[in-house]
Amino acid sequence: MTRLSIVVPALEEAAFITETLAALQPLRAQGHEVIVVDGGSRDATLLIARLLSDRALAARRGRAVQMNAGARVATGDVLLFLHADSLLPSDAADAIERAVAAGALWGRFDVIIRGRPWILKLVASMMNARSRLTGIATGDQGIFVERALFERIGGFKAIPIMEDIALCTTLKRAAGRPACLRSRIATSGRRWETHGPWRTILTMWRMRFAFALGADPARLVRQYR
Repeated sequence: MTRLSIVVPALEEAAFITETLAALQPLRAQGHEVIVVDGGSRDATLLIARLLSDRALAARRGRAVQMNAGARVATGDVLLFLHADSLLPSDAADAIERAVAAGALWGRFDVIIRGRPWILKLVASMMNARSRLTGIATGDQGIFVERALFERIGGFKAIPIMEDIALCTTLKRAAGRPACLRSRIATSGRRWETHGPWRTILTMWRMRFAFALGADPARLVRQYR
């Protein structure tokens, strides 16, 4: 069995993380581990994590920093990085095991976005198609990577935004294109609903373009916030 270490970075996620972690309990029962890394929440996030995970850590705020902290204590064969407001598909472990058996060193899932606006279905379809075309995934798609490879490339770059894009770029150079699994992660559409779908889409494309041209991630995250 390919043993997974599922690393969940969290910050003020008490309203969402119970559902996310509850969905992972069958995987824990099968011998996979769940690690939650909190970035300084003032709500009940860390308390919930202690009840529903194998390890609950506190780390300096920053998704990249938190995920690296989780990876350092992981004991599984494959690391799976999962957002705190996302639900893994029920066949996630089997799908990853098949991909690894076929020679994949890293990969990601397709995604669906939960929410009322109809355009979220289109956004998810575009994300999945773009990822297949470019070999670059986003954190919403649940990036997984063999632990030895992750350690060899030095993990996530300690940048405040676009850490997922930077990781995928490095992984492509080191190990080729990802396994693009058809099983779908269900992620929250709250970002799009809060700020408006079109505004969010345009903002993310502008930031990705700026990052590709070498913009300072610290400046980008200030604009994003």
